[in-house]
Amino acid sequence: MSDSFKTSGGPTRQGGDMEIFEAARDFVRTEGRLVERRLFATVFEGADPAGVVDALRGYQNADGGFGHGLEPDKRCPDSVALDVETAFDILLAAGVRDDDMVRRACDWLQSQATADGAVSLAAPVIEGYPRAEHMSEWTYVPGLNPTAGLVGRLYAMDFEHPWRDQAEAWCTATLAGGFPEDAHAMHESMEFLEHTQRPELAKVKEWLPKLAYYRADPADPSYGVTPLHFASTPDSVWRQLFDDEQIEGHLDRLVADQQADGGWAITWEPPGTMATLEYRGIVTVHALRTLKAYGRLPIS
Repeated sequence: MSDSFKTSGGPTRQGGDMEIFEAARDFVRTEGRLVERRLFATVFEGADPAGVVDALRGYQNADGGFGHGLEPDKRCPDSVALDVETAFDILLAAGVRDDDMVRRACDWLQSQATADGAVSLAAPVIEGYPRAEHMSEWTYVPGLNPTAGLVGRLYAMDFEHPWRDQAEAWCTATLAGGFPEDAHAMHESMEFLEHTQRPELAKVKEWLPKLAYYRADPADPSYGVTPLHFASTPDSVWRQLFDDEQIEGHLDRLVADQQADGGWAITWEPPGTMATLEYRGIVTVHALRTLKAYGRLPIS
């Protein structure tokens, strides 16, 4: 671990990577939601991924969309695209696809899309429920975030749907006018580009430093999107954008950021104590998946 990082009271390295893994496992088992516990069991313990699908069913509404705070920054039960994207992420992480579940979600996305296929992260319906401060009017505007990311995830699942094709055309036309200026939208766009047209890596690399909320420096403790978000596995097409020193530095920081209770903290304010724990469960499973992918955990 780099000497430039201070640990936050988490498990010491004396016990090695297994102690880090076991502490995180115990955190997920103690504080995580059912869906994160079942995802953990699937990814790290070989459990049947059908259990992940079963857990997700409780978040899917009769209209086909997902809600009920699946993404915990808003506690709205109604369907929003941000929760649909979260559901897709969970299915991809579990390596499972439920065709009826995904089709119904795509039907809902199509019902909410603009005439040319774009969707927004959320909608004014969230205003009747507790929500994080950043979940405001800007999330009601259709854009590459989340449209491009949703299309990319559907390609990753190899799932065809008329909405996917319509939204793909919109994303292609929008990106032809230039990359977005926000790291979150760029992350979504790169998810799209990885599975569709893959632009020149040099152009993407040149654009990254211009992005708002891009956190290139692993020593920076502030909120942001890091190289490990863009290249969460070493076989990602975007891994080539970052040199070994950058990746290793962010991996060192990820290890150092584990908390004394075994979980990882978050750098924003969810709408309440339960939502904070829920999000910590999400980022803890994600951190373990990243560390596993990069060979930082003693598990296969």
